[in-house]
Amino acid sequence: MSMILYIAIMAGVTYLVRMIPFTLFRRQIKSRYIRSVLYYMPYAVLSAMTVPAILHSTGNLTTAIVGTAVAVILAFFNKPLILVALAAAASAFITALII
Repeated sequence: MSMILYIAIMAGVTYLVRMIPFTLFRRQIKSRYIRSVLYYMPYAVLSAMTVPAILHSTGNLTTAIVGTAVAVILAFFNKPLILVALAAAASAFITALII
């Protein structure tokens, strides 16, 4: 019974989070500042969730930084995503073996 209650509460919270902006902002937002904040909000939230997870993923800050650096460099040169992911994981693993 409690699992159904948890699911119902989460469904309600998810619905409210998606419904409230539609009810509060019925007309187009004209403020350039608010529009720019809303434009960059998804990128900021994604970064705030991803960066700490990357730095704590290996249990060692050095290996995480090396893996991240390899991923950023390969992504900068527009390499395929699978290559970036495999090279980052391999470089973190090799760094852990060396340390």
